[in-house]
Amino acid sequence: MCGIVGYVGFRDATDLLIEGLRRLEYRGYDSAGIAIHQGDRIECRKRAGRVQELEKLLESDPISGSVGIGHTRWATHGETTDVNSHPHVGGNGEVVIVHNGVIENYSTLRTKLQALGFVFRSQTDTEVVAHLLAHHVEEQLKLSDDAEGTEIYVRALEITISKLKGTYGIVAMFRDLPDVIIAARAGSPLVVGVGKGEYYVASDASPLVGYTDEVIYLQDHEMVVLTTTSIDLRHRDSGQLSPNIHTLDQVSTDTDLGDFEHYMLKEIFEQPQTIANAMRGRFNEDEATAVFGGLNLDPQQLRRIDRIVLTACGTSWHAGLVGEYLLEEFARVPTEVEYASELRYRNPPLEDNTMVFAITQSGETADTLAALRECKRKGHPTLAICNVVGSTIAREADGGIYLHAGPEVGVASTKAFTSQVTVLTLLALFFGRMRHLSYPAGKRMISRLKEMPEIIERTLKCNEVVEEISSRYSQFNNFLYLGRLYNFPVALEGALKLKEISYIHAEGYPAAEMKHGPIALVDEVTPSVFVIPRGGIYPKVMSNLEEVKARKGPVIAIACEGDTKVADLVDDVIFVPDVEDYLQPLVTSIPLQLLSYYIAVNRGCNVDRPRNLAKSVTVE
Repeated sequence: MCGIVGYVGFRDATDLLIEGLRRLEYRGYDSAGIAIHQGDRIECRKRAGRVQELEKLLESDPISGSVGIGHTRWATHGETTDVNSHPHVGGNGEVVIVHNGVIENYSTLRTKLQALGFVFRSQTDTEVVAHLLAHHVEEQLKLSDDAEGTEIYVRALEITISKLKGTYGIVAMFRDLPDVIIAARAGSPLVVGVGKGEYYVASDASPLVGYTDEVIYLQDHEMVVLTTTSIDLRHRDSGQLSPNIHTLDQVSTDTDLGDFEHYMLKEIFEQPQTIANAMRGRFNEDEATAVFGGLNLDPQQLRRIDRIVLTACGTSWHAGLVGEYLLEEFARVPTEVEYASELRYRNPPLEDNTMVFAITQSGETADTLAALRECKRKGHPTLAICNVVGSTIAREADGGIYLHAGPEVGVASTKAFTSQVTVLTLLALFFGRMRHLSYPAGKRMISRLKEMPEIIERTLKCNEVVEEISSRYSQFNNFLYLGRLYNFPVALEGALKLKEISYIHAEGYPAAEMKHGPIALVDEVTPSVFVIPRGGIYPKVMSNLEEVKARKGPVIAIACEGDTKVADLVDDVIFVPDVEDYLQPLVTSIPLQLLSYYIAVNRGCNVDRPRNLAKSVTVE
């Protein structure tokens, strides 16, 4: 979950590394640091807190050079202190590394290194790697007097990582190898940027935008040696490799804030466009169905699928739950949603004709990747619904569907959620037309889906009302979110958003389950947010709402435009356009995103960088 950036070339590395860390800060913001080669030594500067704290340190204690590495941390081992910040020094300064991942056997290695005389200054697992690498550099120097210099250090790193258990993305610099950085990955993403007389390495492509449009995505167990004039890529098992260079199509304006105060608000307002992007080119009007170019399965294989498993974490899991309802209603395919963190350790009975979809914004979520790999190992078709081109899950899945939502910088996912739901709706149409869904029903779905970008534009007009309502609820410390059928996952997602960025305890439930226990929580200081648009079970949800009102619980309702019955009963109402049941999650989720945003702002929370969280969860 940490962010790594490295550079070797002719530019001043300090400014480049700082800019890269700013772009990577969504991956972790507990601390930040950089290391720059200074000829006969490597100088480090690091500081607990946001990247801006590191910038202040560099103003008073600057360093410069053309080779360097940087890191922004999400803490796993050790508190958020200056000394636990990366980069970490090995030996007596001959090695400096940055690391993303978790070293599971660090305690055993630490004990062995201490017995050899190494002194530890931090509580991190990364310092173990730094000292272990320094130890093997020393060994290789003694054994390899005639070897070419760089190969000594490559061999030392190979031996080091062979002794690590866990996951890592490592970038290393060496005091006596002034124009070289070496990177290696196993389970934690790394991408190399290819320039002219310069190379970059980073946890993802965002720091490279504007500097190069040619990238190489490292695979597990690959290592790359970068100098100003060369790139040497090799695999642990197969040796030397020819780099597979991809074109990066992202532009720097994709991550500009524009006129918005926070990325989260910007991304909420981008949803009309991102939903349109998710649908673009994916309708076949003549056949009244959806089309996907990347499933990589022929129609006969797809028709044999008799069970679908959707696996994901967090917000993506909530999107998957909407997908379960969609696929079972329109395609009549038994579907279940599994937490990836649980699926990877279970041994569920999956029949041969089971298809597994991994749903992920980043394409790097460690648990989702592990679940996908486990299902793939057992021979099941594995597909991905993903937003990041070139990500590990996108590359390892048998096929998949890109969201085309653009970079999502805010830690709390918004536009990715609605894009995932849109794609899952298209999948339900696709499988439905392949099985039981009639031609007129397919045409109707396409027509309704095409209307959604304009409907989401209308929905966003509730912004001012939500902002005003949120001011009255910002000081409450417990919320209940309630919905039924398609709006139950929306209730879960609304509660998660509030927890993530406002630090308010919130729970999502099916509305009818209230009377089976949670209604005991209802009182005058526990607001309930009811998602109650018109639909087949509207009277049932209304009954649940009245049960809460009878116990003096404050109620905020998300209701269809013109619903005076709800408006007369509740304390506050947010109106949304009336759409068919299966499209309601795209509409009803919008005011819940805005509600969490404005409550967080009113409470003085850091909306885009909530405490203890990171955007891309690349550790278990």
